[in-house]
Amino acid sequence: MTDDVVIRAEGLGKKYAVGHMAERGRYLALRDVLTRGAHNLWRKAAEMTRGRGFVAGDTIEEFWALRDVSFEVRRGEVLGIIGRNGAGKSTLLKILSRITEPTEGRVTINGQVASLLEVGTGFHPELTGRENIYLNGAILGMTHAEIRRKFDEIVSFAEIEKFLDTPVKRYSSGMYVRLAFAVAAHLEPEILIVDEVLSVGDFSFQRKCLGKMEQVSRGEGRTVLFVSHQLDAVSTLCSRCVLLDQGIVLACGETGTVLKAYTGLSQTASVRTEFVDSNPPNVPAYVKSVRVGGAPIEFHSDIAIMVQYIVQEQVTGAVINFELMKDGRPILLSFDTDENPERLESRGPGCYVAEIRIPARLLKPGMYALTINTGRANSDVWQRLETCVQFDIDLLGRDSSHLSYAAKRPGLIASPLEWKTSLIAGTA
Repeated sequence: MTDDVVIRAEGLGKKYAVGHMAERGRYLALRDVLTRGAHNLWRKAAEMTRGRGFVAGDTIEEFWALRDVSFEVRRGEVLGIIGRNGAGKSTLLKILSRITEPTEGRVTINGQVASLLEVGTGFHPELTGRENIYLNGAILGMTHAEIRRKFDEIVSFAEIEKFLDTPVKRYSSGMYVRLAFAVAAHLEPEILIVDEVLSVGDFSFQRKCLGKMEQVSRGEGRTVLFVSHQLDAVSTLCSRCVLLDQGIVLACGETGTVLKAYTGLSQTASVRTEFVDSNPPNVPAYVKSVRVGGAPIEFHSDIAIMVQYIVQEQVTGAVINFELMKDGRPILLSFDTDENPERLESRGPGCYVAEIRIPARLLKPGMYALTINTGRANSDVWQRLETCVQFDIDLLGRDSSHLSYAAKRPGLIASPLEWKTSLIAGTA
């Protein structure tokens, strides 16, 4: 491996054994219970003899989370790893972080690795923030002197000075992630691996983290591997990307090209204009369902977005934020409930329905995705619904009049502008 290449993955594969239970009828004879029990006992003993864990189930299926994954990462590069849920991103990061071993292939890493894969990884809930900085730093392989030298910077970046000597079990999820990221980013690892944890923090802190990762890579020459569903952050931060789907590499190269491939992959799935949260979080307020009306949506018609939300506890600063993206590009439009005269924070407990209308001819034809965040403004995010609904805007066979031409002009939006013309002099 050349000095410039710090990570090289060659034919990586990771296989898991998945157990499936057979269909159970209403009646099961005693002999069947005894036979199945004896079979499972024999199989468990055989697996233990081979040094493998026992997987419960009547039938066992081999599942490849990764298969034949190869790529290189150069020193000082920020590499984005993107893909839909279940694509194998987290499995890949666990292999690179030496948490799990690959089933096949090999990975060569030249440098010290710090990983931030889950909020509060390596933290002890009973210890204070101060004590956890030293504990987590030691886990990352830093000496006591190195941690002490960076201590003030870590505390200042995490913005937890007031709660430094409070047990972290009393921290909010946002405080957890701020401290965890601050420790990982300031203890000078040569390679920093960041999974989708920044979405827990508020918007301003996310921007702060992105700025720090940019400083770490471009200013200090260290390498960053960044996994995120926030395509605007990936587009801003990463020079190259790897696109995973069902455990294989679909694309690897320049960020814009790979994001375009990812968008095309997402559009092959059916357009989802309605979403219902089947597992709502236990938070002061959350979005229960979202629906985009009028599908198929026409360029010349208003777009209605219906949102049902639940308020369980009135909280100052509570807000619902909407992020609209087109074709995988950075956020095109952002709006929130603070724009409503009857703000969310003034709502008492109950179930509410809100309608937001996007004016006709504002958005150009194409595929759009809506992400919704619920939380406290400039603080914690209670709920994030990533691309929960999608909708397609179409001309629907209109002729090539000036109205249709407006949808085809260059640019991201097609908002009509007000013109006022006055005659100041006549012809001679």
